[in-house]
Amino acid sequence: MAFSTEDPKFAEFRQLFAKARSVLVLTGAGVSAESGVPTFRGSGGFWRKYQATDLATPESFAKSPSLVWEFYQYRRELMATKEPNKGHLALAEAEKRFEKEGRRFVILTQNIDGLHRRAGSSNLIEMHGMLILHLKILYTSSENIGNLFKTRCTSCGFVEENKNNPICEALRGRGLPDVETGSEIPVADLPLCRQCQSLVRPHVVWFGETLWPDVREKIDKEIAQCDLFLVAGTSSVVYPAAAYASIISRLGVPVAEINIESTPSTSNSTGPSGELLPILLAPSVDEAL
Repeated sequence: MAFSTEDPKFAEFRQLFAKARSVLVLTGAGVSAESGVPTFRGSGGFWRKYQATDLATPESFAKSPSLVWEFYQYRRELMATKEPNKGHLALAEAEKRFEKEGRRFVILTQNIDGLHRRAGSSNLIEMHGMLILHLKILYTSSENIGNLFKTRCTSCGFVEENKNNPICEALRGRGLPDVETGSEIPVADLPLCRQCQSLVRPHVVWFGETLWPDVREKIDKEIAQCDLFLVAGTSSVVYPAAAYASIISRLGVPVAEINIESTPSTSNSTGPSGELLPILLAPSVDEAL
């Protein structure tokens, strides 16, 4: 299902939304793009001469932790200037309203920017903020919530929040997307663990890494009990998230999508999530229109 405010399917969605007891929403980079956060996909998906998605890998970090940390320093500085948009706020408001009504509203996000939490969402699964590493390391639930402002030691596994800007002195002035800075920063000058002085990395899931088992279980549970699935601002090409719409559809659950570009899940564009979500998720049809 895809829609715009003038599409008959808009009314169909509103009817489904009014009756739904458990709504699951999958959000991707397109939702945060309306806050000015780069999507790092397509023709604009480059940082310097690098495809940004190629830097978010364990192989890239092993090859050049200096380069990868410059990229993440840029992203950390960028996020300090961004705020949640109307789409984020509409989702947070819908969650609070559903909770008061005894209904369930859960956001499953591929984003690591933290904007959903800043908007007020709490019933949130940050799927790329979770990571499985060495089985000998025991994580608490709070350690498993990762984003751009958490680090994890590559040696002892220590996780902590770090909002320092720059994250270390050697990264001051580094990371600009259109400026090649030349020499590699020595590992000893990169962000290091407070406990064992080993190199730390961003505490996020990179391409080629596995979601934490607890997260997979949470996602499976939400898929099993949802009676309406809404996809917003995702390219539907990154797995496992890309498979959720088809899995849920096969279960007979209605699937709706908001996206400004065509994806494997839809044949036509709809519109910006920051414009449509406040309308689609409004408490009543009168307010929606």
